[in-house]
Parts: sequence; C-alpha cells; structure tokens
Amino acid sequence: MNDRLKQLYQSVILKHHKEPVHFEENEAATYTLEAYNPLCGDKYRLFFELEGGKVSRMSFHGYGCAISKASSSVLVKNLEGLPVEEALLQCRIFHALLQEEAAAAPSDNEEFTAFTAARSFPGRMKCATLSWDEMERFLEEKTKS
Repeated sequence: MNDRLKQLYQSVILKHHKEPVHFEENEAATYTLEAYNPLCGDKYRLFFELEGGKVSRMSFHGYGCAISKASSSVLVKNLEGLPVEEALLQCRIFHALLQEEAAAAPSDNEEFTAFTAARSFPGRMKCATLSWDEMERFLEEKTKS
C-alpha cells in the first residue's frame, strides 16, 4: 500500500469515526436495515425514507470498530438524496473498488478510494462493507419491484 493511500485511509476513518454524518436513530423512518457482523459484534442500523424515487432522511446508529463506523458514515453521506438506481450504482462502485485492483475500478470519490486500503487487511474487509452490503441488497430488491 502506498503512503498516499495509507494517509487517505487513516484520515477518512479518523474523520468519519470522530464526526460521523447523521449518526442518530430515527425510529419513525419508513425503512430500517440492520447490518450485523456476528464474528466481531459490529452492529449498525440504517434509517431512511424513499421519496420520489430517492433515498432521503438517511441516518445510522449503532456500534462497532472505527472502520465500520466510518464506512457507514461515508455511505450515508454519499447516498443521501440519490435516486434509488444511482444509490445502487454507488454501492456497486464501492464494492468493486474493494474487490478489484484500483486501476480496474477507478473512482473519483476519495472517500471510496480510501477504503481500498482495506484490501491489505483481509480481516477488515467485512468491517468496510458491512452497511454497504445491507444497503445494496435492499436497493437491488427495490429496483426489481
């Protein structure tokens, strides 16, 4: 892993762990997804609405390691306000970046790119993708119906 990527990874995780985007419960939300990793105990709930075909009023709450919290925060920040199809595309881009070589799946989103550093730590991949996995499954179902 190069020094620039390592620094980006650390700064994105630190920023989103200390100051997560919309880190709050919203029991009144129409949709609530639970992202849980039984191996380490990380557990987050994603709260949101779908209005006019767009993801809205998105927030998350729960507990886990700095990587899973930061990644959930990045998800909320980047999917809020997007049409369902675009939100699904962003989930797929995020997953592709973590599964492939960066050159094969380029992204101009530095926050997404920062998490490619997790490939150097296979045990942390699930931490990075935990909330994204749940959101992608949900959005795939919504685009089918």
